Amino acid sequence: MAIEMPTDQNAAHQRLVGELTSRWPEHRVAPSLTRIRALTELLGDPQRAYPVIHVGGTNGKGSTAIMIESLLRAAGLRTGRYSSPHLVDVTERIAIDGQPISAERFGEVWSDIEPYVRLVDEQAHDGVPMTFFEVLTGMAYAAFADAPVDVAVVEVGLGGGWDATNVADGTVAVLMPIDLDHTHLLGSTVAEIAAEKDGIIKPGAQAVLAGQPREAADVLLARCAEVGALPLREGIDFGLLDRRLAVGGQLIRLNAAGGPVDDIHLPLHGAHMARNAAVALAAAEAFLGFQAMNPEVVRDGFAEVTAPGRLEAVRQSPPIVLDGAHNPHAATASAEAVAEAYAFNPLVGVLAVMRDKDVEQILRVWEPLMTSIVCSQVSSTGRGLPAEELAEVAAGIFGAERVHVRPRLDDALEWATQLADDDSGNPGVLVTGSVIAAGEARALLVADAGATEREEVDWEAEDHGGPLDELSADRTADPEDY
Repeated sequence: MAIEMPTDQNAAHQRLVGELTSRWPEHRVAPSLTRIRALTELLGDPQRAYPVIHVGGTNGKGSTAIMIESLLRAAGLRTGRYSSPHLVDVTERIAIDGQPISAERFGEVWSDIEPYVRLVDEQAHDGVPMTFFEVLTGMAYAAFADAPVDVAVVEVGLGGGWDATNVADGTVAVLMPIDLDHTHLLGSTVAEIAAEKDGIIKPGAQAVLAGQPREAADVLLARCAEVGALPLREGIDFGLLDRRLAVGGQLIRLNAAGGPVDDIHLPLHGAHMARNAAVALAAAEAFLGFQAMNPEVVRDGFAEVTAPGRLEAVRQSPPIVLDGAHNPHAATASAEAVAEAYAFNPLVGVLAVMRDKDVEQILRVWEPLMTSIVCSQVSSTGRGLPAEELAEVAAGIFGAERVHVRPRLDDALEWATQLADDDSGNPGVLVTGSVIAAGEARALLVADAGATEREEVDWEAEDHGGPLDELSADRTADPEDY
């Protein structure tokens, strides 16, 4: 549970966050490992002080990383976990022993590495000072070395080969399902995207491969052969054997290194989460040298999993559920899980999405389930699609009579709650379309959502001049994908 910080400490933390987010932002990509390598070399390569499990792919990275971490903690290891984006406060990105570092510790880590960041900035590699994501990555690697941790579970920000996290060499590389997303950055086909994401598979590593489209699987297996990595394939070497609904989640049966493990309670909803659990167990056992984990340890590890913002019920009467699905593939998985786990009727959706997403396809996924939709927008980034523009697209899919517009998220939540309360049956409200929207809603609805409010930065109002400005104009991604 987050602890509310004193006002002066909160103000200091906000100033630091503001300073860091004024750097080259996450929605504009400056693809290079030059800057982060320069920093880590100055820091003595902290990312080599512990083994790393590197988690990439299109969807499911964050929840799978959380489950890997929980399993390893249950096995007695001290863990670090680096994730992105954050829901409420930036400290969530750097977790040690399953808990985000404190704002005070966050400030200490920055003080430790700041002189070295300034040195790299002065060199201005590629004409760009260190980016926000690169600085956070350096802070995470330094914090894990100082802790110290026994293992770090590191989630890729975007892509793989040139992602800042890739200065670390994972002893285990996990590739979640690969699909079309960020085609303007990673390639126009699944094979091209896989060829970028496979960069985290390093020589001699174990590669844990979730079920993939054929064109992605071919690329990933070729990479394994090229670098001498041992592939473990879902459905062949491990997998989900069975699942059924249970109170607060589902009971699953997994095929593990020592054979089937039964009666695992996973406190998350959806078939996609059950499959992610199979990947997580395979990754943990691969890290432990292909040793079969004690079934009780496995059950304990999964039982402790928490994944905020992933089909998370945060209120009752009527229920309000938060989910960060932000592309059609993720929305499809979430829609199936909502129908199975909650069976809301009517279901009122509150949607806020980013400009560069496949908005029409996301809306088409939700149209059969949502009785009505309240179109809103995020406040903490200029990358959000305005509510009025979202409503125009939604009207062509839902029909104008089912579409409501409330740009402020707090107003949207209140209106959606009223719409749900006006109906009998089993009403519910789902906030989705963006990780950032889920985070902003969580800050409004959950008392201990975080120690501070999410920083509000209008990226488009920032002047980040430099030689890559023209290039980056068409190489943009929204912060939620880091």
